[in-house]
Amino acid sequence: MRRLTATDRLLGQLDTGLRSAFGPPPAGTRPSPAGETEWPELDEAERRLTAGLMRINHTGEVCAQALYAGQAATARSDEVRDKMAEAAHEEEDHLAWCAERLDELGSQPSRLNPLWYAGSYTIGAAAGFAGDPWSLGFVEATERQVEAHLEEHLERLPAQDERSRAILAQMKEDEARHAQMALDSGATILPAPVQKVMALTANIMKAVAFRL
Repeated sequence: MRRLTATDRLLGQLDTGLRSAFGPPPAGTRPSPAGETEWPELDEAERRLTAGLMRINHTGEVCAQALYAGQAATARSDEVRDKMAEAAHEEEDHLAWCAERLDELGSQPSRLNPLWYAGSYTIGAAAGFAGDPWSLGFVEATERQVEAHLEEHLERLPAQDERSRAILAQMKEDEARHAQMALDSGATILPAPVQKVMALTANIMKAVAFRL
């Protein structure tokens, strides 16, 4: 099999970026965990809450695609680049699942997704330039923070919404595996002040994406 060139990777990242930011999202390879789960009866307030939470998670997956693409583009080793690509491929499933659930809820992704993608790609590329251990450390810290916010969303979802709950639970499991992959691959743990800045930035994104 021919090894992908830098141009091949760039074109692939551009294609993924355009589909992630503007839709429709890349097709997932795994079926939605919601499967045949019964559709819940939601009143208008519950529907708006669930849609807002799923929009946040969809935007988070747009950002994940961009971060991994930026990091893969600037990775020093082929091994790390391949691990980033593998994780990004799984995140495509998350993107597709969230988009599908938003559609079921009669809602749409964030209108600011192109902005989120561009900013996240830049951050990912910068992390990659810092070196593979730091880039992997960024993955570990990001995925741990995503795990925490998914747990929060699982608690906030309406009790009867098992469709959304199944999706977020599988996403949480995958994010934990990505964080462990980064540690096993030689991640350098980021300093606490850097992680606090990352958390603050993520909180701003979540607050905006919930409404827009």
